[in-house]
Amino acid sequence: MTIAPDRKERATTERANAGLGYAGRVHTGSSGGRVGDTATRATVARATRAERSAPAPDNPYEGRGLAGLRAWVAEVAALTTPDSIRWCTGSTAENYELTRQAVADGSLLQLNPEWRPNSYLARSAASDVARVEARTFICSADEADAGPTNNWREPSALRAELEGFLAGSMRGRTLYVVPFSLGPVGGPLSLIGVQLTDSPYAVLSMGIMTRTGDRVLDQIAAGTPWVRTLHSLGAPLEDGQADVAWPCNDDKYIAHFPDSREVISYGSGYGGNALLAKKCVALRIASVIGRDEGWLAEHMLLIRITSPEGNRYHVAAAFPSACGKTNLAMLRSSRPGWRVETLGDDITWMKPGADGRLWAINPEAGFFGVAPGTGEATNRTAVDTLWGNTIFTNVALRDDGDVWWEGLTETPPAHLVDWTGEDWTPGAGRPAAHPNSRFTVSASQCPTLAEGWDEPVAIDAIVFGGRRATNVPLVTEASDWANGVFFGATISSEKTAAAEGTVGELRRDPFAMLPFCGYNMADYWAHWLRVGRTLSPSGTPKIFQVNWFRKGEDGSFLWPGFGENMRVLEWMVRRIERSVPAVESPLGRVPAPGDLNVDGLDVAPDALAELFAVDRESWLAEARLTEEFFDTFGPRVPAALRAELAALRYRLRQAD
Repeated sequence: MTIAPDRKERATTERANAGLGYAGRVHTGSSGGRVGDTATRATVARATRAERSAPAPDNPYEGRGLAGLRAWVAEVAALTTPDSIRWCTGSTAENYELTRQAVADGSLLQLNPEWRPNSYLARSAASDVARVEARTFICSADEADAGPTNNWREPSALRAELEGFLAGSMRGRTLYVVPFSLGPVGGPLSLIGVQLTDSPYAVLSMGIMTRTGDRVLDQIAAGTPWVRTLHSLGAPLEDGQADVAWPCNDDKYIAHFPDSREVISYGSGYGGNALLAKKCVALRIASVIGRDEGWLAEHMLLIRITSPEGNRYHVAAAFPSACGKTNLAMLRSSRPGWRVETLGDDITWMKPGADGRLWAINPEAGFFGVAPGTGEATNRTAVDTLWGNTIFTNVALRDDGDVWWEGLTETPPAHLVDWTGEDWTPGAGRPAAHPNSRFTVSASQCPTLAEGWDEPVAIDAIVFGGRRATNVPLVTEASDWANGVFFGATISSEKTAAAEGTVGELRRDPFAMLPFCGYNMADYWAHWLRVGRTLSPSGTPKIFQVNWFRKGEDGSFLWPGFGENMRVLEWMVRRIERSVPAVESPLGRVPAPGDLNVDGLDVAPDALAELFAVDRESWLAEARLTEEFFDTFGPRVPAALRAELAALRYRLRQAD
């Protein structure tokens, strides 16, 4: 698809080139003063580059510049036997050519340019609609390093298995070489890689989600380490064989080799299975690199909050799916004088700086969001972002050539063509859009995008949240970093309703990273604790836990959510400033009476009290479940987290 360069994005890049590797902007913190300067950021940049100067273990192609890259491409081409090889430049002309070809061969449908300019619809095969977690593997040398929550395969055995599938797998197709950068090219917190793929859809999507092209090759030529990713649809074409709109294979593999910083994906053209820079590199591989280098690769949104006094604060937040993550990333404040701006909606990388603070970027260049549930009533900002220049996948098509999905509008159109290409009416008894249908769009189109959004910012607060109908209060502040890590390690959502004095069946998703951590989750918790020890007392972010979804006895939500969540963020900011007190509870620190502003809300006093109620027996039951969960990781669970659990039990038993 063709996207003209965005003027604001160009200007931001030009300004950034004057500073820290690429970033020289100064952001204001709680005092309204400087939270970092060019010297501090340059120190971060030098340290980061020094850490990455050595090739990854077991990667024979790094450290050889473009010769190493060409050798790898030649090796893959000899195995997969494509008809041709194309080195992608990331240019507008190239994008236009690939888009026109995709429309001509039927893999993309152009939408009505009057409604949705320069936008396209793709329909996947019914067997290729989501991540395939059962076929996602972490191939560390030691099985224990993958941990009990990952699927482990012995690396050499799986490589041999994959070679059998990859042999001749690109016959009749083009092998595209896509150099990409997560983070601005050359940035101090950026990471580069190359994806080899036979999917034009993947090439176009990677062009939106990352920075692609020749500037990345310049980095490789200069000796910068890079990650190898190989993607094959697994759908070779014989001479004269007609192609299908969405080629894929019933056999699927998404294999990660953390020791050699490598990903191999076979059989799927969908989402993170094909856009390997996203979850595969930016989380699973990057989490291992972060472990080895002392930083954090997280499944977190990133926002800037500006107070009425003009002070800026930066917040990273982790939420499992269906917990309001994108809505918070693009929140429109309900509070006069308060503003929330978007820096990222899905992935955040955080690195300790020489100043003792935690510095962060959103490494992605676009949004790859779930369409259903995104509407004018729930997330007007996201809807406005999708005005054009967007690839939609598996949504429904309106008769006027625009798109629709459940939740976009309150009333569905009288007729649609559904995601499978069949006629659909409101009485059809099936969704018009697939529940995991997606949009892919440049971040530069987001109306709430913060100025300097792709530059490092110092983190003031980290937030964890799940979807809990019971037990978890609206907001709780951790007493310290270790207590906050305990918050993150115990994130969960309820799969079943809870009876009185019990806890419903919980779906555990620690740090919202359960499907995305590239190594043992218990070691990951230990890494978080180590990172905390590198931060200064004044530079350590506060950590909070939130729960927008607590329900009353009648089953209705106690908190209005959406834009009113700004009231909770407001209390967090005042706690960062230390301008309001907090009350100690068995679970942590909660707002003192009157400090959570609920003026104008239809929240009764008893409902507000229930939002913060702590049922001792129910929480003791939950503590037992947490211990059982920790036990699945055996002795690798950090002693500090066992101590946090013991302290929680003690406080609960001492509570009135």
